Amino acid sequence: MDLSYLLKYYKFFIEGTANTLMLSLISILIGLIIGIFLSLMKLSSKKVLKGIATAYIEFIRGTPLLVQLYMVYFGIKDIPMFLAGIIAISLNSSAYIAEIIRAGIESIDKGQMEAARSLGLDYNTSMKEIIIPQAFKNILPALGNEFIVLIKESAIASVIGVQDIMFKVDTIRGITYRPFSPLLVACLIYFTLTFTLSKLMGRLERRMKVSD
Repeated sequence: MDLSYLLKYYKFFIEGTANTLMLSLISILIGLIIGIFLSLMKLSSKKVLKGIATAYIEFIRGTPLLVQLYMVYFGIKDIPMFLAGIIAISLNSSAYIAEIIRAGIESIDKGQMEAARSLGLDYNTSMKEIIIPQAFKNILPALGNEFIVLIKESAIASVIGVQDIMFKVDTIRGITYRPFSPLLVACLIYFTLTFTLSKLMGRLERRMKVSD
């Protein structure tokens, strides 16, 4: 458990952490945008849109992220590793976020939509201005949990060479011939990231409750 090597290789952990945060943040934002559209498609009265959204969500949720990552990386010619990681993780996250948002929208009293329509608002405006903002307050804890899960799952991107925390850890393990202690450091970094995010989300939830 000699940790003296950290003095020499600490920059590896810093770079890996920065790349993990960047990968996770970009992926969750893209996943959120796609997820909103998917949820609206699944709630649509048009069978074609509903069918496409349902098929996509079921396929993504029913296949491993590792397989999806390989499909993107080897299926798109000459794609950069980091971009492949973002695409695969974003698409994977969007399916779960879509279901979270759909459940949030369905939790809003139908009278809200009826009241908005009676005031002369069309369906799209009613969803944008009335329903979705209320739904997001309800699903905030679930979205926060999805972000936490995504930070941990992003470690799988190291298998295609994305230089995240796990890639850097494996590099240090190979250089120093220390199989265990770099993994312990990685665990502490991941715990710090997820614990901090959990606390921030908790504070945001409390502020939103006060605003109500």
